[in-house]
Amino acid sequence: MCGGVRYEITATPEYAGYCHCTRCQRRSGGASSLSARLRKGSFTITEGAELIHAYKPDSGFEKAFCASCGSALFSRNPEDPEEIGVRMGTFDQDPGVRPSYHQYVAYAVPWEPIPDDGLPRHPESRPGR
Repeated sequence: MCGGVRYEITATPEYAGYCHCTRCQRRSGGASSLSARLRKGSFTITEGAELIHAYKPDSGFEKAFCASCGSALFSRNPEDPEEIGVRMGTFDQDPGVRPSYHQYVAYAVPWEPIPDDGLPRHPESRPGR
């Protein structure tokens, strides 16, 4: 949001999807979070690395955010730091990938129905993750 953190990706993301888990709801302040999974080795922080802080839960991916403005930036697998999901709202231009699924729909909020967009819906994590 503030522009303090800048990054570059050198390859089209592998895939993108909506997550409706309660952790994503709380982190984003919305009904879901839309992220793109990057190809390993394609992500580089170009500016503002010192502004990046992370929430590191006991299990699951760590959640990186900007310490200056609080914007959610990306998530990273602590066991494989090259496994990164970037929040699609942070892209400056079209990343070349479209959402292809909804996951954790068993936890979707009742006040915002999941749109009938034809994408597969998974009660828990997307298969093959």
